[in-house]
Amino acid sequence: MKVFQLLEKNTFMSLLLKGNIFDSFLLSQAAIHAAVNFQVDGRLHKDFYSKEEIEQKQLADLDAMPYRELRPLFFSLIRGHHTPSYFQFVLMLSPANLENTIRSCGTKQPPSDIGAAFFNITYKEGQLLLTSGISYSSFTLDKSFEKEWDSYAAKFLKKHGIIFSEI
Repeated sequence: MKVFQLLEKNTFMSLLLKGNIFDSFLLSQAAIHAAVNFQVDGRLHKDFYSKEEIEQKQLADLDAMPYRELRPLFFSLIRGHHTPSYFQFVLMLSPANLENTIRSCGTKQPPSDIGAAFFNITYKEGQLLLTSGISYSSFTLDKSFEKEWDSYAAKFLKKHGIIFSEI
């Protein structure tokens, strides 16, 4: 787990709410504290959609909603004259992207050991942070993928021109 302080808040928020750099992630959960509090559970309820919509939106193999589907909602909740006092977005790799990432980093850890790879984006007390994290499916002493995911987080931020400092 690494914590990155995001130094250019407006630039990052534009990427988060109007850009598409997080669109391949799934939303685990979100919270926004503004005039009222909003809590979003990212679990996908497939029975809400027709089979055609599930296919069109590429939701068949997912248990959580793609962030791209919810980004406009979050933009409408956050934009305006007042900055929320707090928000948190917990984004995770889709199962296919998780497996590809595990394999591409060359770790010997089997994909079945990893439950999820997360980016936890939090704004609190004027500070904007991105924390990388891993959840494991079973106990393991092998933390090689966790180190790779932390490294990936820094590379991801740099690739998208996001200025940060490690805390």
